[in-house]
Amino acid sequence: MTEMHMRNYAYLGDAVWELHIREKTVLMTQNSKDLHKMTTDRVKASFQAELLKYLEDFLTEDEQEILRRGRNLPVPIARRSNQSEYRQATAFETLIGWWYSHNKPRLEEIFEKIEEKL
Repeated sequence: MTEMHMRNYAYLGDAVWELHIREKTVLMTQNSKDLHKMTTDRVKASFQAELLKYLEDFLTEDEQEILRRGRNLPVPIARRSNQSEYRQATAFETLIGWWYSHNKPRLEEIFEKIEEKL
């Protein structure tokens, strides 16, 4: 498999995470306003940063290296108001994208770990 740039893993991970969350929240309500709120609450940067903090102890050395590389990606100017939180969320999305591309069983294991917290 061709190796992608870390930014591309983050881009992919953002989509994978949102789809995962939508698959969960769509079963919780039929009210579109409530559905949107439940989804956006779980895909926002602050929530992703919190999940990453929870997961850090479960990561392998290789995963921590991917995390470090994702965290060090340049931050868009519009996101600089909360740079630390945005960097954490980007690192989270990078890991999700990497797992999706290289290790789907590990991604499922992480999703299960996250469910324990939720």
